[in-house]
Amino acid sequence: MEALRDARVVVTGAGGGIGAALARRFAAEGARVAVNDLDAEAARETAAEIGAAVVPGDASDVVPAARTALGGTIDVFCANAGVGTGGGPEADDAAWELAWDVNVMSHVRAARALLPGWLERGSGRFVSTVSAAGLLTMIGAAPYSVTKHGALAFAEWMSLTYRHRGIRVHAVCPQGVRTAMLASTGPAGDLVLAPTAIEPEDVADAVLDGIAADRFLILPHPEVAGYYATRAEEPERWLGGMNKLQRQYEGQLAAAEGGERA
Repeated sequence: MEALRDARVVVTGAGGGIGAALARRFAAEGARVAVNDLDAEAARETAAEIGAAVVPGDASDVVPAARTALGGTIDVFCANAGVGTGGGPEADDAAWELAWDVNVMSHVRAARALLPGWLERGSGRFVSTVSAAGLLTMIGAAPYSVTKHGALAFAEWMSLTYRHRGIRVHAVCPQGVRTAMLASTGPAGDLVLAPTAIEPEDVADAVLDGIAADRFLILPHPEVAGYYATRAEEPERWLGGMNKLQRQYEGQLAAAEGGERA
């Protein structure tokens, strides 16, 4: 894509999974990429593979280091780092706070650092890896679902507030993707996400297509659009369907618990 050649791109959470796939794809398009991950060794490995700069550390405060690594400016920021915190109201405050800090506030802090320069020059692109859970929900994972709704809300707000000033925003909302995060979701992920899981490279392809088409909402699983429409138009039907999945999930947990006792 000609628009990305020589663009300066930051990808957070790029030590593996979707982030690494995005970093590879942007580099293949000729962009200058800075790879960020809390796991410094994983970040270095991805960066070495594609000839990118490496800026390890917390995604919340990566912008200054990334600017330095890329020569003073950032054209595209991919807010991809995330945590898949499970549980419900019983999850402790630390779990909720971690989900909020990584899945929402890291996006807010990055935008706070990027927007003054972007608004001054009249251009900038913010790519938020949200998840279909931000449009729908995820059984067994209240902190994840709630904070991904927050990430989507922030991306929407950014888009409607700044699009006339040259800022483009994209919300990427895949369902299951074959990453370490999917592997950690256990029975809930096996039931809801694994059957239609795609590769991280498929998500990266969808992101590049979405950028080319200048689409806010990027759906690597196109069927999510139908689920989202049903949620809005027929909430009782949608909630009933999700509750059916919840009951199946509880049945699987009970069966597994019974097997362990046996």
